[in-house]
Amino acid sequence: MLANGATLEYKTTSGNPSSYTKLEGLKEIPEIGSDPEKVDNTTLADKQKVYEMGIGDPGDISYKFKYDNTSTNSPYRVLRKHEEAGDTLSFKETLKDGTTTEFDGQISLKRTGGGVNGVIEFTLNIAVCSEIKITDPVNA
Repeated sequence: MLANGATLEYKTTSGNPSSYTKLEGLKEIPEIGSDPEKVDNTTLADKQKVYEMGIGDPGDISYKFKYDNTSTNSPYRVLRKHEEAGDTLSFKETLKDGTTTEFDGQISLKRTGGGVNGVIEFTLNIAVCSEIKITDPVNA
């Protein structure tokens, strides 16, 4: 399946949470998931090492966007205000097949540089601070 058609939406988590708002200009979505840490749980009676799967770290979750700061509703401007306030936001990524991934996180933004015939983009980095919930699409 192509990534084309994927969307990312956000809403605030404090006060009276609003409905999700779609972030325009999404260009790239990240890997989602984690590799649990292998934890040594070997006892003195074991003949070989024994492991259990520990907790995972989702690592850096980064979305790439087309840079646009031409209006008060531009994703770069809106997200920058949330970054400056230190807000925790809820996110929902939806793939073309209807699979959704939801999580909360604090954000930071980074604008790219540019050159001749080079586009300017910005990266939305999210420090995940909740469990990641994946919902399968409803079969028709």
